Amino acid sequence: MAEPKDNGRKTDGTFAPGNSLGGRTPGSRNKTTVAIEALLEGEHEALTRAAIDKALEGDTAAIRLCLDRIAPARKDSPVTFALPAIRSIEDAVTASSALLAAVAAGEVTPDEGGRVMSLLTSHKQLVETCDLETRLAALEAKQ
Repeated sequence: MAEPKDNGRKTDGTFAPGNSLGGRTPGSRNKTTVAIEALLEGEHEALTRAAIDKALEGDTAAIRLCLDRIAPARKDSPVTFALPAIRSIEDAVTASSALLAAVAAGEVTPDEGGRVMSLLTSHKQLVETCDLETRLAALEAKQ
């Protein structure tokens, strides 16, 4: 069987740290970004004022641009529904049942339910770990 090539890459195909075979140096910037910044150099205030003036004149695109900067659209919204406290594994099962009931009743969308269920799963794992550590400490104290 042939030896693997030493081509400066890790097994997943990405460049290994410190390789000398290429890749962007740390801190380097895209040429297009640098060129645009050079064009806009010193014009930020004038452009901002022009956008605000257009928005005040009723230009809907300028209004949208200004409002998106002032109050960007939320990528997520809070989910509100009754959820019992989770202090044990049984509580986690009760909470997941309550979440499924909320999704079934239309109080929570399936997407929101999936994200909350992911949080419940993570919390359940923390509760399990804490429970195991407590039991282990109790066993060690007995010995």
